[in-house]
Amino acid sequence: MRLPTLLLVLVAVALSGCTTAPVPGAEPVTGFELDRYLGTWYEIARLDHTFERGLENVTANYTLNDDGSVRVLNRGYDVDKGDWDTAVGRARFQGDPGTASLEVSFFGPFYAGYHVIDLDPEAQDYGHALVVSSTRGFLWILARQPELDAATYDRLVAKAAALGINTDGLIRVDHTPRDGA
Repeated sequence: MRLPTLLLVLVAVALSGCTTAPVPGAEPVTGFELDRYLGTWYEIARLDHTFERGLENVTANYTLNDDGSVRVLNRGYDVDKGDWDTAVGRARFQGDPGTASLEVSFFGPFYAGYHVIDLDPEAQDYGHALVVSSTRGFLWILARQPELDAATYDRLVAKAAALGINTDGLIRVDHTPRDGA
């Protein structure tokens, strides 16, 4: 991640008075089990934003901190630089830990919403996730594998579109193996 750009985005969000509540109509998953969510996720698709622009092979790894918060390690391959880019952040629940409504920060006291609104309840490690923020400009489709079956992908895209999110701008993330993966 590009920390100076991320800082500007987070400051703009903080100054605009945005809350960390999910986009209107989005309901965070209830019955959420953090232990099942921890581990590595592959970014299958995202909406474009400056702090991930040009990155491929994007993963997020979530581990539990001693204080109960979650360590977030985002990693992606920057095609232009020909090198890996990483960012470390911290996530914490906004309320009940059984509700998948968190806030995440990659810089100090500035937090943004991280709301899981769809999970695969049958998979031991959830299998896939649909994540939104507080605005319709941020959306991620994640999976435990570098690919997601077409039917699940299409269902998640339709769910996001029903919330008024412009899914025409979704970027499918390339997971072609790179050196240092």
